[in-house]
Amino acid sequence: MAKRVAVIDIGSNSARMVIYEKTSRFAFHILHEAKSRVRISQNAYQNGGNLQEVPMQRAYDALEDFLCIIASFKARKTLCVATSALRDAPNKGEFLQRVKSGLGLAIKVIDGEREAYLGAIACANLLPQQQNALSIDIGGGSTEFSLIHNKDILSKISLNLGTVRLKELFFDFNNIDGAKKLVDAELEKLDGLDAARLIGIGGTFRAISYAIQTNSNHPLEKLHAYTPNYKEFELFLEKILDADEDGLKKLGIKNSRFDVIKPGALILLRVLKRFKIKELITSGVGVREGAFLADLLRSSKDKFPANYNPSVRYLLDAHIDDLSHANLLAKVTKELFDLTCETLKIEKKYRYELGLAAKLCMSGSTIHFYSYNKHSYELIEDALEFGFTHEQIVLIATLARFSKRKLPSSSHIERFEALLPEANQLNALSYLLSLSVALLSHRPRNVDFTLHFENNVLEIVSKKSLYLARESVEKVEALKNNPIKISFL
Repeated sequence: MAKRVAVIDIGSNSARMVIYEKTSRFAFHILHEAKSRVRISQNAYQNGGNLQEVPMQRAYDALEDFLCIIASFKARKTLCVATSALRDAPNKGEFLQRVKSGLGLAIKVIDGEREAYLGAIACANLLPQQQNALSIDIGGGSTEFSLIHNKDILSKISLNLGTVRLKELFFDFNNIDGAKKLVDAELEKLDGLDAARLIGIGGTFRAISYAIQTNSNHPLEKLHAYTPNYKEFELFLEKILDADEDGLKKLGIKNSRFDVIKPGALILLRVLKRFKIKELITSGVGVREGAFLADLLRSSKDKFPANYNPSVRYLLDAHIDDLSHANLLAKVTKELFDLTCETLKIEKKYRYELGLAAKLCMSGSTIHFYSYNKHSYELIEDALEFGFTHEQIVLIATLARFSKRKLPSSSHIERFEALLPEANQLNALSYLLSLSVALLSHRPRNVDFTLHFENNVLEIVSKKSLYLARESVEKVEALKNNPIKISFL
């Protein structure tokens, strides 16, 4: 697979382009992203599904600029997929040929099941692992559903429901009852599916989640893996349907979505009423990420290897100069955790996050050594994108931020209180990581000491003097009422 790959997704409402760069076999990051609200399906549904000239020209112009951007990044491969608006259009051949002859771009029009599958493999691989989850991708012309269990895609269904379709056929004529009847009739095709979680893909779900997140002062400014409260979400949908434009603005809906947010909210509300959903999850990934992953993972059944995380691997590839030292930090930190977690009353479930924080805590040194903790925190918070809950991201970033002697500040704990473990456990985790950093301050090629813990005494045994380690350990901020005594032998 090429090192740089561009993906273009032509939807009914928007066209999007993203350029990915691989840093190792399965690790990648985004180099550039562009979006244009071309609304290629505008007025199509009132004209037998036929694409109209002005929207087609808008889409053509956007694609021309996308290709210019792709060329500037020297991407070696471009994948271009089109969904509902084109597959439904009797005159799609005219547009496809115009783009092929004028721009040299081959557009692959995918069917509804393939669209559902691409969105689902993006969620299955790039969200925290889900059991019994139903993904929903509300587009302009269709809505796709997939049943996901762990990383397996069990069902793929595409319905002729979309925000632009409902707008032009019903909402423009104030025929809300007609829209409800169509939605409910289409949703009958989902009979037999059962899911406790709903994963929201696409612009409608993200726009609503963003508004709720902003209004609730959620401490982490990240939509991917955000879990809005079910009751708040349902109430918000009802408010959208009752609001005028001024009301939508007050709710936090952007002007560009005023004309399509109500049809999308109606679809979501009817889905929530049909299923016994207990949890909502916002996905920042969808069809274009799925198209990229289908290409990247084609030799591994569209799944990452077991225990592999592309975000962690990207940070290690791009920002850890000495992987050997990072692995030693993780090893010593986890050993300290195993020895002392019961004494320090730390839940064992935090061992994974502590180990990752140890491995990544030096990542910021590639930006500026003297403030590497600050940069490590920011890198982890931003780039630890895929496969983690918001709670995990904030915990790992926090531990990295305070891995240099000092315990987390009260102001930091207060800011992220809703996402962090209770203070005593957080401080104990932070203390263990700082202790590990101190013990390895002389940067040995291999661990040159052994650890023993008995009767609340941690013994560090070595044939070497460990002079720098002794000095560094003394500077580590101790826990309040710390039960652990440290002895060098």
